[in-house]
Amino acid sequence: MVIAAALLTAPVIAEARYASIVIDAETGQVLHGANQDTRNYPASLTKMMTLYMAFEALEKGTLTLDQKLKVSRRAAGMPPSKLGLKAGRTIKAKDVILALVTKSANDAAVVMAEALGGKETTFARMMTKRAHALGMKRTQFRNASGLPNRGQLSTARDMSKLAQALLNDFPGYYKYFSTKSFTYAGRTYRNHNKLLKNYEGTDGIKTGYIRASGFNLVASVKRNNRRLIAVVFGGRTSRSRDKHIRKLLDRSFTKLAELRIASTPPVPRRKPTATQLALAASGTPRAGATDPSSGLPMVTAAAPLALNANNPAKQAGVTPSFSPGNWGVQVGAFSKPAPAKQAAALAAHSVPQILSAKPISVLSVDGLQGTLFRARLGELNEAGAREACRQLTYMSFNCVVVPPGSS
Repeated sequence: MVIAAALLTAPVIAEARYASIVIDAETGQVLHGANQDTRNYPASLTKMMTLYMAFEALEKGTLTLDQKLKVSRRAAGMPPSKLGLKAGRTIKAKDVILALVTKSANDAAVVMAEALGGKETTFARMMTKRAHALGMKRTQFRNASGLPNRGQLSTARDMSKLAQALLNDFPGYYKYFSTKSFTYAGRTYRNHNKLLKNYEGTDGIKTGYIRASGFNLVASVKRNNRRLIAVVFGGRTSRSRDKHIRKLLDRSFTKLAELRIASTPPVPRRKPTATQLALAASGTPRAGATDPSSGLPMVTAAAPLALNANNPAKQAGVTPSFSPGNWGVQVGAFSKPAPAKQAAALAAHSVPQILSAKPISVLSVDGLQGTLFRARLGELNEAGAREACRQLTYMSFNCVVVPPGSS
């Protein structure tokens, strides 16, 4: 594929190749891809992972928005872009989050890293471990800010997975990415993501730039109740990058309309019959049963809907069908429970040696963009969960590993 010269950059430190991807946020369907698995420098896209860790800590209660975080000498000494924080002072966690989203402040990134990990290097290892659990297999983090480091690498596909995880896992906190300006200590900082103002439907997510990377951008855009996530690495300028990503999004929305992609994952090579899907949706068939119309084994992983604490049904005794102490896999987040349950049934059928007897849980999450239903299969050990996701990803499913205790 010939890449436009305007999107290539010749950095002094290292070669950053152009890469891009556009996915349907609900299904994971790839609508456009170019060098999407090439490892490049993420620059300040790294702060998306820093924010993921912050949101996770907020959900777990180990961090609060009003909590005052200490500014170390190291944090205060970070190079721009920065707020100009002073060593020995404090800043609220909420202000750190807003500074990361809008100003992309490197001093604020280190403040959050040290608050959650003690040392930034320790936090970077935490970031990498969590990224791999989310399916970002070709990503390594070395710091919390995205400042130059030869070992800090990611891909367009991995960054699209991270954006998808931020949307699905923290719908209540994702709203921060739509912040257009932020005022701190008497100064107002505008969001670097210009698409928020000039591209209809954009509500996030993050820009990035170092000389070695060129101009990077992850954008999330929702139109007509469908959301796309687009990633571009290696723009020559922020303006040419923005123009290019708008073109990719325009084409992908057109393609999405033409294909009329349903809100289910791509069908694997051995498609279950209507009988199997009907049984999977209504109850658990006996172990070893086969579909008389095809001779294929029945899906044995069906369970009642399980809703999280945000949903009143939880109070009526509807609980997850597997223990939070075990590993699981998530095969999508959907706007309705029925396709979520069908997606999990398809996954169980596609990797029967690991998932055929595993319980399904459909978890609801209420957020700014409405209710999403996460399709999960559980009661796995770590090795089983990772192998199941590996096989499902190979068959074009959208799959992420869910560690114990994840919401």
